[in-house]
Formats: sequence, structure tokens, C-alpha cells
Amino acid sequence: MRPFLLCVLLLIASPLQAAERLNVVASFSILADFVRNVGGNRINLATLVGADSDVHVYTPPPADAKRVAEAKLVIVNGLGLEGWLPRLVQSSGSKAQVVTASAGITPLKLGSSADPHAWQSVPNAKVYVADIANALAAADPDAADFFRTQAKAYLEKLEALDREVREAVAKIPTERRKVISTHDAFGYFAAEYGIRFVAPLGVSTETEPSARDIAAIIGQIKAQKIPAVFLENISDDRLIRRIAAETGAKVGGTLISDGLTGEKGPAPTYIDMVRHNIKALTSALDH
Repeated sequence: MRPFLLCVLLLIASPLQAAERLNVVASFSILADFVRNVGGNRINLATLVGADSDVHVYTPPPADAKRVAEAKLVIVNGLGLEGWLPRLVQSSGSKAQVVTASAGITPLKLGSSADPHAWQSVPNAKVYVADIANALAAADPDAADFFRTQAKAYLEKLEALDREVREAVAKIPTERRKVISTHDAFGYFAAEYGIRFVAPLGVSTETEPSARDIAAIIGQIKAQKIPAVFLENISDDRLIRRIAAETGAKVGGTLISDGLTGEKGPAPTYIDMVRHNIKALTSALDH
């Protein structure tokens, strides 16, 4: 009888344990990976903008309102990235606390706007993780020690990743540390690690470059001998391929910018994304 009673007890306990998990919504895939690393099995995590999707131009379906309505925390990037989100939260009637994971980061400016792509600097990613850990601990004090332990382990991995990137960039000749990318997603990476990015699109993938913009980029590549141009996983590649064809610059590969890839892609996690990008950059620029 004992094994039977044990099975009954486990069946009774399982729904209770599931119910105790914190319901958390992350606005897009990169944030979701940070939240997953900190929250572990103490949270139920829903992601609004999934893998290989563009957070800049996202249109929330009705199912998102239900996810937000059921959440205790909604974790967002901020810095103007999710322009569609305040309306979604309002329409859902949610009482969730909205947590800005980039709080504490000094934003770079692109014109009069903040550059929202702060996660592209690994030191900034550590700020995101600390903000997320604090928010989860405040929302579920019983699990606070668990969240802090999880965050500490993940922050150590990010520290090692940051060293990895710096060592890789140091091997690239200074005069070759310049590339063209699809849109201005890499300003924080450039500021942190010293690779210069020039983009024919503005900060958002919604921006359409003019013929004059494209001509200026082509002239710049030729004048400055920019060695490589890069595609992005969320963007139409025709513009970059045209620029490469007209300048002779090498297409260095695909950079992951605003969204992770699916499990079978090269960057299903943030750490995979940074490693993929630095490998693509060093392969194109190192010789």
C-alpha cells in the first residue's frame, strides 16, 4: 500500500507546487532567457515576442492580453523598445507589476531617442539580470534565496563571457574594427568593445533608408575601406547584399540582434548569441 499512497500524495502535491510558481511575462526572447536563468523552476514564464521575431514591429494577438492578465510580473526592456506594450497592459486589465529590466543603465542616444539595445553589452546584461533577480525576489519572498543563487551562478557565466569577447576583439587589428550592419542595434556593443558599426537603417527596423542614405553608405565603405557587411536574423537581407555587391565588401555572415533564434538555430540563448556574433565578427575582420 505504501507505494500507492506515495503516488496519491505526489499527484495531490504536484498541482499545488505548480500553483505556487510565479506567473511572469517577458516582452521578448532575450529578456525571457535572462528571466529563465534566474527564475528556474520557481516561475511560469510566457514570452510575448518569440524567437526570430522583431520586437520593434510586433503586433500583439488577443492571446497576449490573457497572458498579461494572468501575470504577477511583466518584465520589459524599456528605453522605448516596446511601444505597443502599455496599451496591451491597459487592455488586459492586468494588475501585474511592470518591471523595467534596463533600470540603472545609462542609455546611449540615437538622435533625440534612447537606444534601446542595451543588452548588446555584456556588462549591461549583468544589470538586467540583477534587476530581474530583485524583482522576482520581491514578488516571491519565499523563493528569494533561490533567485539570488540562480542569479549569482548566471552572472559568473556572463563575467566569463565578457572576458571572452574582450580577448577576441583584442586579436582584431585596430584598423579593421569596423563593419556595416542592417540597423543600429549594436551601439552598446561598439561602445563597450571598440568595434565600429555603421547602419543604413536607423535604430528601428521600421525605418526605410533613402537612396541618398544608401549612396552615402556605399561611399563610406569605399572611402574607409570597411572590410565586411553583416546581415541580421530579423531583417530583410536584400539591402545589405546590394551594398556588398556594389562595394566589394565581404558579407561576413548573420548577426543576432533583437531576438534569439529557435532551439535549432545558432543562438537559442543570450550566451549563444554573443558567442555567435563575436565569432562572426572575428572571422570576417581578423584577416
